[in-house]
Amino acid sequence: MSEENNGKLLRVYVGTKDHYEGSPLYEKIVRKAKSSGLAGVTVFRGIEGFSARGKEIHRDSILRLSEDLPILIEIVDAEDKIRSVVKEFDKMFDAGEHGSLMTIEDVEILRNV
Repeated sequence: MSEENNGKLLRVYVGTKDHYEGSPLYEKIVRKAKSSGLAGVTVFRGIEGFSARGKEIHRDSILRLSEDLPILIEIVDAEDKIRSVVKEFDKMFDAGEHGSLMTIEDVEILRNV
């Protein structure tokens, strides 16, 4: 395996109610990732979850339309690019009361077209 096949996976966990500068936080993260030249980003909306700051389980239900559902954002790229955006995302989290979590994992990039 060559060095160029190694990368990092950044996972960012936020909620649908988390905002930054008047927009959903996940949208701001996607825009920042794009403007930073990252290879790509995917946003997943969870159907159920809870966080360390939450006192109840949040779930997608037809009876509850205003839940704070979990959002997972995944970004894969070279370690230096991932580390540089983490600092920018930290600034977004520090600006408000976001119960967010970020993790970084090693990944082997098999195909990047």
